[in-house]
Formats: sequence, C-alpha cells, structure tokens
Amino acid sequence: MKKLINPLLFIALAVILRLVPHMPNVAPIAAMALFGGVYLNKKYALIVPLVAMFLSDIFLGFHNVMPFVYGSFLVSGLLGLLVRNHKSFINITGVTLLSSVIFFTVTNFGVWVMGNMYPHTLSGLMTCYAMGVPFFRNTLVGDLFYAGVLFGSYELVLHLVKGQAIAKVSK
Repeated sequence: MKKLINPLLFIALAVILRLVPHMPNVAPIAAMALFGGVYLNKKYALIVPLVAMFLSDIFLGFHNVMPFVYGSFLVSGLLGLLVRNHKSFINITGVTLLSSVIFFTVTNFGVWVMGNMYPHTLSGLMTCYAMGVPFFRNTLVGDLFYAGVLFGSYELVLHLVKGQAIAKVSK
C-alpha cells in the first residue's frame, strides 16, 4: 500500500488546495506533514510538506514570518514520526490538535517578533495571540478535516485491500 502514496502526488494536491480559494488557515499542509511522518518513507516524510509549501508560496508570495510557518510544519512532520509506531485514533487526533496549537503559538510569536503591528512587550504578545484566535479556529477545523480525510481514507483503503487479500486466500 505504501507504494500508492506517491510524494509527488501529495505535493501537487497540496499546492492545488493552497491555491484554490479557501478560508484562511484551512489548508492541508499540517495534516500532510503528520500523515507523511506516519506513512511516507522517512526520507520524504519531512521534505514533502515543505516542498508543497514552497511551490505554492511561489504563487502566493513570501513574507518575513515564513521561517516560523515552515518550522511549525517541520515539527508536525516530527510529531508524525513520533506516532509512526503507535497509530491509533486517539494518538492521531492528539498530535493533530498538538500540531494546530504549535502552529498557532509559533506563527503568532513570529508575527509579533518580526512585525510592527504589536508592541514588543508582553502585552503586545498577548494581544497578538488574542487577535489570532479566529485563525486558530480555522487551523483546528482545517487540520482535523484534512487529517481525517488523509488518515481515514488511507486506513479504509488499507482495510479493503487486506480484506480482498484474505478473501483470495480463503478461496
């Protein structure tokens, strides 16, 4: 089944999903990073989401918070690697939620530290986080949705393929 997961297909799909109109922060990259960490060959697990981000950012544009964004997706891939041998609904849901929290925390810190929208004080940082809450909701929705689609679809296909193999053996 792992041969069916072509990294280039994932990259193309992620680029397309980032380029078509969507709600802010509802994107497949964090879920793809988690999924890649769990299922892709380790040499592709961390690079695939970053390549997808980079290719889509060529069209969407780059900004000074990019290192924080890319870094948070790298952490998502590492979380996927962490649960690779401990796959369960609870663990996948947990790392998906943790990934969303990390993205929110890291990228809003990046907005605060790299920009001039908020004073560089503790109060300014808290205001930056407060202003990011609506985007965090979208991040949660997007990450849970895309993780559900990726992991759920893969496990369903894997279950069906195993069922067919068992049926052939029992004939």
